[in-house]
Amino acid sequence: MKKLSVCILFGGISPEHEVSLRSAESVLNNIDKEKYNVFPVGITKEGDWILYGGDDYSQLPTGAWKHHPANRRAAISPVRGQGLLSFEDDCVVRERIDVVFPVLHGENGEDGAMQGLLQMAGIAYVGPHVAASAVAMDKTLTKLVADNAGIPQAAWELVRASQLENHMENTLDTLELRFRYPMFVKPAGTGSSVGVSKAANREDLRTALVEAGKFDGKILVEEFINGREIEVAVMGNESPMASICGEIDSGAQFYDYDAKYITNTSVAYIPARIPEDVAEVVRESAVKVYAAIGCQGLSRVDFFVTYDENRVVFNEINTLPGFTSISMYPKLFAASGIPYSQLIDQLIDLAVEARG
Repeated sequence: MKKLSVCILFGGISPEHEVSLRSAESVLNNIDKEKYNVFPVGITKEGDWILYGGDDYSQLPTGAWKHHPANRRAAISPVRGQGLLSFEDDCVVRERIDVVFPVLHGENGEDGAMQGLLQMAGIAYVGPHVAASAVAMDKTLTKLVADNAGIPQAAWELVRASQLENHMENTLDTLELRFRYPMFVKPAGTGSSVGVSKAANREDLRTALVEAGKFDGKILVEEFINGREIEVAVMGNESPMASICGEIDSGAQFYDYDAKYITNTSVAYIPARIPEDVAEVVRESAVKVYAAIGCQGLSRVDFFVTYDENRVVFNEINTLPGFTSISMYPKLFAASGIPYSQLIDQLIDLAVEARG
């Protein structure tokens, strides 16, 4: 039986570039090299594609991987059957690629753009397809789907960044009429809490809107939900399964980028500190959101469970969640009986199955 050829695609031009490097390091250290021919391809912040020629994956988070002497320029051809192209001197080397694992977060990685390229190329890939990726990446579109599916979520308003310069005061007035403080302000199309702020007063709100507008032309403003932050990992195509529930105690005002990846303030509780019947509602709701958006392969679905009534409130979905050594997605499935390397195998199998 021939080995599958798997391209681990990482990096990218999004603000989550560094997170992707850490995720890719973990995936490359855990993927079974006896089972797969592995091609690590990194995308620099400038958009250059490089076939990494080394095998020391600790060089990825430091950025040293870009300078390995065995590196070659690379590209995935949109022409079917071409696969991975790498360039050495005046020669083009073609490698068959059966599956791409896009360990990419954010813009051009999980928003459907990369998925569209791979679809055109006829290459199977891990994770949701184009439409689901695009909808899940844009939090305002996710909210519309969740509303239509009857999934309880925080009240929200869409603000256009273009209206802030000339209509800031009117915008602030409108939001203050709609919500009490604190409010959460998020760019519509980023992950890893990039550009997210918690606004406690009018000046905070003004600052938060401007900050979010640096990352996206669409800004999501939400009411504050006083509850535990609960995360569920979901995997599957036609019959998705949910992991046990995990809980994040951020140790900060909220689970922001620093709490996720830089500081040591956050604590994860697996399983979450919620009653079993509530956990079952969360898991069922996670699968419902996953199906409503049309996901396949994998996603992590995040909720709040309110302190007062244990009410389950949908927060957001991440179609290419972090795969770092501390990321919740692999930890949740590990706690559910699927260790990291086996999880990679199952995700690759699902990619092949989805392509048919």
